[in-house]
This record gives sequence, structure tokens and C-alpha cells, in this order.
Amino acid sequence: MQRLLWIGSPFFSSALPACGWDVCAINFENLAIFSWADLVARAGWEPDVLVVADKSRPPFVLGVEDMPCLTVAYCVDTHIHSWLPFYAQGFDLCLASLRDHLQFFTNKALAEECVRWFPAFAKDDDRPAPHAEEWDCLFVGTLSADKTPKRMAFLQELQQLVPGLHAERGDYRRLFPKGRIALNHCEAGDLNFRVFEALGCGACLLTPRIGHGLLDLFQDGVHLVTYNPDDARDAGHCIQKLLTNPLRRSLLRAAGLAAIDAKHRSRHRAEELSRLLRAYPQQRIRERRQRAASIRKKWLRIIYLHMAETAADPRIREAYLQAARGTFGAAQ
Repeated sequence: MQRLLWIGSPFFSSALPACGWDVCAINFENLAIFSWADLVARAGWEPDVLVVADKSRPPFVLGVEDMPCLTVAYCVDTHIHSWLPFYAQGFDLCLASLRDHLQFFTNKALAEECVRWFPAFAKDDDRPAPHAEEWDCLFVGTLSADKTPKRMAFLQELQQLVPGLHAERGDYRRLFPKGRIALNHCEAGDLNFRVFEALGCGACLLTPRIGHGLLDLFQDGVHLVTYNPDDARDAGHCIQKLLTNPLRRSLLRAAGLAAIDAKHRSRHRAEELSRLLRAYPQQRIRERRQRAASIRKKWLRIIYLHMAETAADPRIREAYLQAARGTFGAAQ
């Protein structure tokens, strides 16, 4: 059985053992930087595959361009971190969550066929629960004037149009059954996880009409309903129509859940990644290592120097400086 080391946000890592992988998953919260030797020590073995999964924090695995196994960058927050497409050039494969951002990863060191769209997904625990409806429309998610100013303005305007709107942070699995309609908002126009989580929980979803393949994955009016982004009046109109039609809400919930169960759960992403890994030509790993110095100089050095300049911790600063020189850690 091949060994796969997954470091960073867990995402669908728990579904990989069922695909035939011996998996070590490492998540962490403290500020940390990892070399090849660090990873091997944490796992207790040398992996055949390394997956570095986005934690929406600066690069935490350094020297990846010269690591001896198949390497995968899983990039989710490209709408927040513009350096991710540069960092990904040190890997063999890149999984990008936002389809419209694939263009930022190609025409660099990575071949076009090595950059794949991996949209978000519903977890296995995202399941329907008995509805105990308390609110006409429910939003669950981050509410912050600093972090989500457009969302705050949108919800404030919508509240005037839909008095039955309720918004809070918390356990979406517990909260979704309490809303007749689940409202989503995408602060940066990203296809966020909440689309898949809501549908996976059997909610009647109202979400903004964005790009990134949303309407290629789900049919508007069949699996979910969309509104013009940040348009409170359009969202309010959609909510009022849905509230007057309980049968339509029920049909939307059933169809949305069926679409998730068919193609968009953790196991589907794990199966697709497994196919990619097992088909990857091993000689490309050797070729990447032969080009490691060039990749580092052209694509990685600039972001490592920037991270060193902005790092508050002197140990982290020194790690990035070493990575820029190609002297951080040692891949055997």
C-alpha cells in the first residue's frame, strides 16, 4: 500500500484510506515551517505522495521543489492569496478550488495538464436533519465589518426587505434545518464551501450567481436558486417567491441533495485525486528535481523573500531566507 502524507487543512483526507492509501494527516495551529526531514519525522516514514493543503496562511512547507516524492499543492484561497499560483510551481500537481483562477497557475513551470479544477465538496457528516423551521431565511457564516464588509451591508439591506431573515455564526448542520431557505453570500465572488455544505444538508439554497463553474455543477432553478451578487432587492424577490411555494422548496432540497450525493462528496474528490496520482508519470518527479534551482529562482524566491520581510518571528524569517537560497532542510 502506498503512503500518502497530507499536511494542512484536512479537507477530504479522511476519505483517502478507502481509496487504498496509507494516510498520515497532519494538521496544526501553531506557527510552524516544515522541511522534508520534519515531515518524515512526523509521519514516521517517507511518503510516496505529499499533499500540502491550503490553511490560508503563508507557505509552511519549504524546499518542496526538490522533495523526492510526488507532490501536490491543494489551493483553495486564491481569491485571498495572490502568491499561491507562484508557490504551486514547485509541485508536481496542483488542485485549484476556483475554476476561473486556473489561468493563474498555467504558463509557468507547471504543465497545463498538471493543474486541475477541484471544486469544494460536502463532507460525509453534511446530512439532512428533520426540519424545525424557525426562520424564513437563514444565513450562517462569518459576520464581520472588517473581514466581510460587503456581506454586512448586503444583509443589513436585505433585513429591511425580509423581516424573517436571521443571520449568525455557528454549527451550520444544527442551524440549517431551522431555516425555510438557506442564504449564501460570497464576499469575494468565490465558489465557497457553503454551497456544497448547504445542499449536502438538504437545505433549500439561495446563492449568488457567480462564476467558477457554479452553473456547470448545479442547475439554477433545479438544484438551487441564484440571485444577482450583492443585490439585496433581487435576493429579496427570490426569497418571497420561494416562501410562497413550499412544494418548490421541497423539490429543490431533494434535487440539490441528489446532486451532492452523485458527484460532490469527500469520496468523489478522494477518488479523483487517487486516479490522478496513480496515472502520474514518475519520470516527471525526477525532471522537477533536476529543475529545482531554476523553479526556485524564477517562481519561489520572490515570495519567500517577501514572507521573510514581513515575518515577525526571526526563526520563521530565517527559514524563508534559507528557502530562497535553497538551503532550507535537505531532501534525500
